[in-house]
Amino acid sequence: MIRLIPTAIFSLVLIATGGAVWVLTGDNEPTSRLQPDDPVVVAQGEEVYAANCAACHGADLSGEPGWPDWRQRKPDGRLAAPPHDESGHTWHHPDNVLFQITKLGTAVYSGNPDHPSDMPAFGEVLSDNEIAAVLSYIKSSWKGQAREANARINRQAAQK
Repeated sequence: MIRLIPTAIFSLVLIATGGAVWVLTGDNEPTSRLQPDDPVVVAQGEEVYAANCAACHGADLSGEPGWPDWRQRKPDGRLAAPPHDESGHTWHHPDNVLFQITKLGTAVYSGNPDHPSDMPAFGEVLSDNEIAAVLSYIKSSWKGQAREANARINRQAAQK
């Protein structure tokens, strides 16, 4: 079931396309409906991840290769690419935040052009559906408590 988010000024637009469903609010911030249990979407996401994300975040979602602790800054003061598996922090964020970070890049999303991260914007490289597929792939790797906690975080975000 698709849940629409009300807005005061703008009408809602529902866009359903190839593997992802988006609800656009008046400020055009999509709330993703990721599909981590759809094997077709997850397989597409795994391919897109391998081609665009694995070099920084690890082929196995384990974080920046060669950097032992994603919580410690590198010598240049930048943040390492974090793991996207359950050992990381990704599952602590609602889907719409993960989508925006991926699409806009960390510096733009945070509003701080000097944000100490190398996460680029993928909005000009990947389609919204490809971003949703990658996030579905990542989310498919979370089990048990991480998956349950992320579902709670998404429910809380939808109520705001």
